[in-house]
Amino acid sequence: MSNTVPSSSSAWKRNQQRFAPFLFLAPGMLMFLIYVLVPIFQSIWISFHDWDGLGAMTWIGVGNYVELLDDDTFYTSLYNNLIWLVLYLLAIPAGLAVALFLNQTVTGIRLYKSMFFFPFVISQVVVGLMFTWFYAPDFGLFSKLTEMLFGEQMAVLADERYVTYGIIVAGLWPQTAYCMILYLTGLNNINPEQVEAARMDGAKGLKLLWYVILPQLAPATFIAMVVTVIGSLRSFDLVSIMTAGGPYGSSSVLSYFMYEQALSEYGFRMGYGASIAVVLFLIMMVFISLFIVRMLAQERNA
Repeated sequence: MSNTVPSSSSAWKRNQQRFAPFLFLAPGMLMFLIYVLVPIFQSIWISFHDWDGLGAMTWIGVGNYVELLDDDTFYTSLYNNLIWLVLYLLAIPAGLAVALFLNQTVTGIRLYKSMFFFPFVISQVVVGLMFTWFYAPDFGLFSKLTEMLFGEQMAVLADERYVTYGIIVAGLWPQTAYCMILYLTGLNNINPEQVEAARMDGAKGLKLLWYVILPQLAPATFIAMVVTVIGSLRSFDLVSIMTAGGPYGSSSVLSYFMYEQALSEYGFRMGYGASIAVVLFLIMMVFISLFIVRMLAQERNA
């Protein structure tokens, strides 16, 4: 009786359940490696060089980071990013409130959903132009309202004290719509039996929301938190469209400061721009890591 060697097809049949997940993940992991991980390490490497993007790179070590610590525009941009981060988080409770309202069964709810969904489908460029006209002196609606209420117009985008807050308000409009969509999806997946049991036990209103509904919305809250933090730290498009970092650089953020140094007609300092990108990446990683650790801790205690 001869021994038979198993063929490759039979080996695949025996192990296909083990290999199948890796095969499905392979294309996405390959793209993640090429378009995310490799550029991250390339940016870190470039940040240690003096490079104009075309000629030869010159190794300068941490010179770009030392210069960054002495740059007043860097601190202004970092401070503005912190303001963005704190105020942008208002989109999460605002999105939850809108989602709870739209989750009701009332007449015309589809129309209301369409109106609240509208900011999410338009581009940030359009949002920036709309709010630029909204704040514009002489003919802007906001300027007319301030003139009616206080007797004088307020040029929000031309005032160093208010310009950052004006841009953040513009960004909160579509971001709230995005959080609303996440929470609407989460509300559709809530276990109705738990809600009914809580109501039978006398829970209602804020207690029902806090102890029954919000714990089930934890995955949606986590995604909303991560996306909002990333959106607040990479707030480039609205700043570029509405003020171009002005007046006098007072509304600049790290992403726009990076663009000015690396790619604009005033820059072509790829190494210096890469150092700003690395700092921005590290800030993002700190916040996202904290969220992930907290979520894992909550899952272990659940």
